[in-house]
Amino acid sequence: MRFYDKHVFFCTNERADGSDCCGKRGASKARDYMKNKVAELGISNLQNNIRINAAGCMNRCDEGPVIVVYPEGTWYSYMDEKDLDEIIEEHLRHGRVVERLKI
Repeated sequence: MRFYDKHVFFCTNERADGSDCCGKRGASKARDYMKNKVAELGISNLQNNIRINAAGCMNRCDEGPVIVVYPEGTWYSYMDEKDLDEIIEEHLRHGRVVERLKI
């Protein structure tokens, strides 16, 4: 039995040496956007049980910014809020993988 129906992790890592990373690509802002959006849509409640979290480095910097959705373990790269909206609508609400964003 799992606690969350969907658990989304955003890599928000920022590298001390200043090299490329998800954190430099607006990952924290994107995480806040998705968290607020699922709350606004009412899909982060106990009925749907979706959780949005920040994570440290997930070692996919060259494909970033990245998120991973569990329990499926589906990895995505996104560029903007439109991509995040598509992941919310298709994957989180309807359980359909967004192939064009999958890595």
